[in-house]
Amino acid sequence: MLLFAALIGSAPAAADELRPFAIEFTERAPGQWALAWKQPLAAGPSLAPVNPLVPANCRFAGDPVSRPAALAIIGHAQVLCDGDVSGGTIGLPELLGNSDALVIVAPLEREVQTHRLTAAEPLATVLARPKPWLVFRDYFIIGTEHILMGWDHLLFVIALVLLVAGTWNVVKAATAFTIAHSITLVATTLGYAGLPQRPVEALIALSIVFLAVELARGGSESWTRRWPWLVAFGFGLLHGFGFAGALREIGLPEGEVPAALLAFNLGVEAGQLLVIATVLLLRSAIQRLVPKAETPTLKFTTYAIGITAAYWLIDRVVS
Repeated sequence: MLLFAALIGSAPAAADELRPFAIEFTERAPGQWALAWKQPLAAGPSLAPVNPLVPANCRFAGDPVSRPAALAIIGHAQVLCDGDVSGGTIGLPELLGNSDALVIVAPLEREVQTHRLTAAEPLATVLARPKPWLVFRDYFIIGTEHILMGWDHLLFVIALVLLVAGTWNVVKAATAFTIAHSITLVATTLGYAGLPQRPVEALIALSIVFLAVELARGGSESWTRRWPWLVAFGFGLLHGFGFAGALREIGLPEGEVPAALLAFNLGVEAGQLLVIATVLLLRSAIQRLVPKAETPTLKFTTYAIGITAAYWLIDRVVS
């Protein structure tokens, strides 16, 4: 019961979307920059607006302006800079806890560069010549974090692995899930498809409840157990809209959209493979070392997943 309470208590904050602090620093004319940022409400213990730090040779042209938005605070300001900003620092000295931030710097007639900030390294140095692999690295890490910290996607993958019997069937189901969510992720990000985010979040929770019910029923007669790859593909299309929503919250660097999109998707796959391998190893260890514990452990895990997903479903439908 304590475990269930802990899972449910943390559910709203860690459910679907990974919401990092996002900053865009764009040069509109020589020496004239536009600074825009989005502060997620979960980024720290205080809801007070946080103003990013700009390079030392820059200054705000007037007071920064901020306004509330859905689960975030949106801010913008005009910035005047004397000379080149290369070598200057930009970031968030007040970045706390497990929060992270993505900074996009777009100088005139130069390549866009991205920087990922963490609580340990809250400041980044603006580069004169950005390294081409930086975008790929940062979005790969963000994609990996999203599958590992986005509890609903994580629980879906765990439930899917527990439902499917046999390593080869797990591979087929995981491949179908990957192909499906990659399709909707790319299509939505490029503007060819899209669904409202709130219904998508509710349906994702429903997909986890569905798998938990199938796990609790046991047996091997259901069509879900006979054709798990088909179920994984169908729900994968739905989860792809959820991934796209997270990526939309983060934003994509102009001119680097293909690389960022590919890196984010590969990061999601890397996190997914890590989860699958961990579940398979743990189940194999239980089967070999304490085989009598497999059935009660599976039942406990099934109900923990089902209760958590049912809470998310109700919360997302009524809120």
